[in-house]
Amino acid sequence: MSYLYVWRFSKWKKIFYIALFALITATVIWSESTGNFSVFSSSDEPAAFVKGNSKENNIALTFNISWGEEKVFDILKQLKTHDVQATFFVSGEWAERHPDILEKIKDGNHELGMLGYRYKSYLDQEIGKVRKDILYAKEIFKKLGYENITLMRAPSGHINKEIIELAEELGLKVVHWRVDADDWENPGTQQIVDTIMKETSNGDVILLHASDSVKQTAKALEDILPGLKNKGFQFVSVTELYNQAHSKSKLAE
Repeated sequence: MSYLYVWRFSKWKKIFYIALFALITATVIWSESTGNFSVFSSSDEPAAFVKGNSKENNIALTFNISWGEEKVFDILKQLKTHDVQATFFVSGEWAERHPDILEKIKDGNHELGMLGYRYKSYLDQEIGKVRKDILYAKEIFKKLGYENITLMRAPSGHINKEIIELAEELGLKVVHWRVDADDWENPGTQQIVDTIMKETSNGDVILLHASDSVKQTAKALEDILPGLKNKGFQFVSVTELYNQAHSKSKLAE
């Protein structure tokens, strides 16, 4: 009898895992078919924005800046040459030190978002200190004349549910990314190009950097910008990418 008991248990366990796998597969297929993926928080669960509508050919190119004052100019030159709009996420500390460069970014018709004030992982800090950092960053941007900033990216992209909820409480939308070429590691110009060209798809948020640590990004943009355009992609701001996805989901409801 003990042998029969073990066999039945294994049988039902096997059936359970088969059913679970089928459920997960069906869920993935359904989520991809909706055309909206990882938009901003819903009423059920807070979430960062990483991708717009996969049925539209719009993409958002983003740059992080937390230190330095040289490489950003080469990047801005490439964006101007290829008539591409981007979204720059900068730390309040950097913005405070380089208001002139911030003005050049805005003059290029690029969108601004914040990286908090001091570029330090929010996961390594108590939530109270994170709140103070974000509020101080908002104050700095306001003093510099940019009080309408609504986009935030956490330093190093380190986020959790509590941080997202805090940001939204403070009137900010948290933006992450889906495509990352790790250009800050300077892996080689061609590798940066190949990663972006291979991995980018409709609605993607792409992460690059414009701090002085990047040595190959501006050169890579010479191929990336016309290359993505030739594949049919259109560059838009993060806000525009979000608004398109958000309006679609609202209509679907």
